[in-house]
Amino acid sequence: TTIQEKTFSIIGSGRDVCAIAQTGTGKTMAYLLPYLQNYKYQKDKKANLLILVPTRELVVQVLEMAKNLSKYMNIASVGIYGGANIKINMAEIAAGCDILVATPGRLIDLLSNGTLKPKTIKKIVIDEFDEMLDLGFRAQIIQILEKVSDNASTISSILSLFIVID
Repeated sequence: TTIQEKTFSIIGSGRDVCAIAQTGTGKTMAYLLPYLQNYKYQKDKKANLLILVPTRELVVQVLEMAKNLSKYMNIASVGIYGGANIKINMAEIAAGCDILVATPGRLIDLLSNGTLKPKTIKKIVIDEFDEMLDLGFRAQIIQILEKVSDNASTISSILSLFIVID
C-alpha cells in the first residue's frame, strides 16, 4: 500500500517516522514488517519493541498481526491492557517477549512495579497517537517516554517510531 511503500525503507533504516493514513491501509504492517526484517535473535527475551495503543481491542488486533507475521520466527509477542488480571500480565512478561503491545495505563503499572525493565526497550511505536491524545493519555505517554529515556545512555540510542493514524 502507499503507506507501506513510503515508510518501509525509512523505518528499516532506523529513522523516526510520523505517518497518517486511513484505516485499513496497512499501517500495522508498515511498522511491524521492517522490525521483523531487522530482528536480531536475543536469548533473554526482554521486550525491545513497545507498541502503545489506546484500547484493549487494538491491543488484541495488533498482537494478532504480530503473531501472524512472526509465525515462523522465534519471536514472542505479549499484549497487556487494563481490566485484565495484572498477575497474568506479569507472568507473561516474566516468561519473555520480544514485542510488547500495551495500553498506557497498564504499561505504567508494570513499569512502576518493576515487572518491565524500561532499559530493554529499543523501539517505540505509538499507534493511533491522535486518538490517545483525544482520550487524555498525554500525561501517561510523557511519563512512559521519560521512564524509557532515563534508562538510555542518550536519547538517540532509542529509536522512537511514531505512527499517527487518522
